[in-house]
Amino acid sequence: MARKTGSHSEITGPRVREAALTLFARHGFAAVSMRQIAREVGVQAGALYLYTKDKQSLLFDLMRSHMEELLAAWADEPKGQSALEALEAFSRFHIRFHLERPDAVFIAYMELRNLTDENFAAIETLRRQYEGELEAILREGQEAGELELSDIRLSSMAIIAMLTGVNTWYREGGRLSREAVADRYWDMVRGAVGA
Repeated sequence: MARKTGSHSEITGPRVREAALTLFARHGFAAVSMRQIAREVGVQAGALYLYTKDKQSLLFDLMRSHMEELLAAWADEPKGQSALEALEAFSRFHIRFHLERPDAVFIAYMELRNLTDENFAAIETLRRQYEGELEAILREGQEAGELELSDIRLSSMAIIAMLTGVNTWYREGGRLSREAVADRYWDMVRGAVGA
């Protein structure tokens, strides 16, 4: 019997994804087996294939979901009236969104190498879409004379890398609150774009 007594697809499916997310972030994709995921969920290994085709599909689904949630959340975010206001909104949004999802962020950046070429291309398309949002803000700011940039693409990549880096060191209850971190990072972003 593949399905454990009392398991339900609407409950077990999300639990499979949650267990995979935690285990991939803790041990790395290559080191985690489907059996470990099944054990974490409390089902037999064969039951996992009711919820995912294979481990690669599970990794891809986690990454795609993260990127789609990121894009949807940014689309709903108030952006202000000027490019400078939009840049501040982007900076604060990026930090807030990513600090709430440390495992998903870790996987989204560190496990790209484990995707098949086809899956990598799909994730890269979503990443470029998000990066393009920042590039558009920077371009608008430069054209309006609000920002001084020598290379919009390079600046957008540097800003995203800086903002995402918060996840590597920030700890809840530390010296700085999330809001204080966002304030300081906004000062650094503003300085980096000559605003």
